[in-house]
Amino acid sequence: MPMRTWLVWPRDRCRLDLPRIRFLYCRMMSWITLVVRHVGLLAVAVALVGAIGCSAKNIQYKEDHDRIVRIDAAVESLRKAYVERDKSAFDAFLLPSGNLDMVQRDAQIDFDTFREILLDFSIERILIEGEAIDVFIHWQGQWKRDPSELGTRQRGHARLQWVGTQSILLRDVEGDLPFGMYNRGGGAEVVPSAPK
Repeated sequence: MPMRTWLVWPRDRCRLDLPRIRFLYCRMMSWITLVVRHVGLLAVAVALVGAIGCSAKNIQYKEDHDRIVRIDAAVESLRKAYVERDKSAFDAFLLPSGNLDMVQRDAQIDFDTFREILLDFSIERILIEGEAIDVFIHWQGQWKRDPSELGTRQRGHARLQWVGTQSILLRDVEGDLPFGMYNRGGGAEVVPSAPK
């Protein structure tokens, strides 16, 4: 009888031993690994399809996009011509209809009065109806008669009315404009010159 117990005991022990438990654990892990691998491959495939689809995406309304780019460039060029005090470049963006004579005079007096002009435009909104374009801007700037002074600072909102599709020209203006700072007394923040 003791001999039989000796023979049965290792066989029973073999069923509960670590190698069989490890086998079951590995089997479970192989299923988890398989699922994770398939999900990972699916995610990579979706990412590749998305990347290929986005890289080949075309602009749906190319003419409108190009026109908005031209409008943005015209607004920036007008600002740059004013900051650089370049009268001929500034006048080149104005429609020769006579509505902007006051803007031309104000800009010219600013060019003659101030030696340094710093001005930033921020486009808030653009409305396009046919050839008519309304550009709503927020602006802020600093005007100096002498580079050693801190100058006059002011900001405001304006509507620039442009016209055109290929060539964008300024037709009219409304609101609080940065042009004509020479005659603004009220509302301007006059910064005294630095002590010497």
